[in-house]
Amino acid sequence: MEKLDYRQLIKELLKQHAKQQAKNDPSETELIFAPESDRYLLVYLGWHGEKRIYACPIHIDIKDEKIWIQRDFTEAGIAQQLVEQGVPKSDIVLGFRSPFVRQFSEYAAI
Repeated sequence: MEKLDYRQLIKELLKQHAKQQAKNDPSETELIFAPESDRYLLVYLGWHGEKRIYACPIHIDIKDEKIWIQRDFTEAGIAQQLVEQGVPKSDIVLGFRSPFVRQFSEYAAI
């Protein structure tokens, strides 16, 4: 079985989430793809009056051929979406969970 292109899969997933921003949201959506360091982020930034808007709802890294979810503030859950795309759970690390807690998940416990 041919291995999935994790980089492309992550980019497409982030693009889908970027399209879901509300039309009346004053923030700007930025997709940050750094393939040389294997970092992929969705960021919202801007201003609402005098209040600064900066949020990073999704941050994913690829390390040692595993997908590390560093931040996930989505309803559906990035890990589940990756599994639905064919990524084995053994290749997904919930980096936002402590190493102790990861061992009890159904994902990689690195």
